[in-house]
Amino acid sequence: MRRADRLFQLLVELGRNRVRTARQLGERLGVSERTIYRDIADLAAQGTPIEGAAGVGYSLRAGFQVPPLMFDRDELEALALGAAWVSGYADDALAQAADRVLAKVDAVLPQRLRPQLKADGLAVLSFTHDARSRAHLATARAAAREQRKLQARYCDQDGSQTERLLWPLGLFYWGKVWTLAAWCELRGDYRSFRIDRFEELRTHHESIPRSQQINLRGFLDRVERCADERPRDAAAGAQLRP
Repeated sequence: MRRADRLFQLLVELGRNRVRTARQLGERLGVSERTIYRDIADLAAQGTPIEGAAGVGYSLRAGFQVPPLMFDRDELEALALGAAWVSGYADDALAQAADRVLAKVDAVLPQRLRPQLKADGLAVLSFTHDARSRAHLATARAAAREQRKLQARYCDQDGSQTERLLWPLGLFYWGKVWTLAAWCELRGDYRSFRIDRFEELRTHHESIPRSQQINLRGFLDRVERCADERPRDAAAGAQLRP
């Protein structure tokens, strides 16, 4: 990494509104603590408002603006590939947001870097994410954000349908399908639901009750316990049956 790039990355790390030690910064940037001390001294000498001391940690003074971002080739391709994945596998609102992100980045890139934002030769091919799944994903995502219950009609792998009232806790993508982590009022327990198996999914008028016992951490702990109880070859994909 060029020194100019390293100094910029150091500014980015210092601008994250928390105190970072020289060791933490060195591990992050892949250099020694001595190099970090020298770089911080140089930045301070150039007038950068760095606060802190050796052995305590460093941060940027509140209100200081980090210079506009610049990207290297791999970073631009990562942005383009990430946006393509969102467009292929997330809901329509997130796909549109990804396009807006790329447009904003493109607007500030030098002309010589703009071709890299297209990531030619890299592609995300979507075969399994249909319009209904996209709509249900958007509904679940909004309900989780707004802390609202979900009214659902769910079809299990045997074709049986049940009506559920769910507390959405989180969404997970498994490389093929999205699943919703939720508390199910019908079962009185944590359950996992495939987004593509919802026949109907709509936001309920009731908000999710505040609870210290029912939350995403509780769901993940439940999954881990189920995995520990299963044979080793099944543990990696363990989920909670609806």
